[in-house]
Amino acid sequence: MGRQNEGLHRNTTVIWRCFRLLLITFVFIPASTYAQEKSAQDGDSARVLALETLWNQAEVEKDASALNHLLADNFSYVDIDGSLQNKTEFLDSIKHPPERIETIGNESLKTRVYHDTVIVIGTYHERGTLNGKGYYHHGRFTDTWIKDGSSWMCVASQSTLIEH
Repeated sequence: MGRQNEGLHRNTTVIWRCFRLLLITFVFIPASTYAQEKSAQDGDSARVLALETLWNQAEVEKDASALNHLLADNFSYVDIDGSLQNKTEFLDSIKHPPERIETIGNESLKTRVYHDTVIVIGTYHERGTLNGKGYYHHGRFTDTWIKDGSSWMCVASQSTLIEH
């Protein structure tokens, strides 16, 4: 009877060791991998949000050259009036805008990271003058950024006015 208990004890010990190994393999390692992926996603989000701020500054300063470095060659922009512009048309509108933008600010920004793509959804406030009259726009936007090598490029942007 003693040998049976000893064999049973060894089998139980082996089973527990296997269970702990499986637990480590399927719980702790994926959790560590998830934490690394989450950290990378947070870094990508932060970089893209910084680029969103640079975009606003470049637009206020009519700096089409700076914006050129942020936009992919196949960039598409849907403006508040529903018009569609490619990269060249958008950059021309920055160089020669019909309005004089004084300030642009983003808020309520949310990012979604999908591998090498970051989608930014948020709201913006823009103040300026158009035809000598002051204006204020409050809108919602969606920007889609892709990683191209080590750089982030915006491939699509869409803006919609929010009624007050």
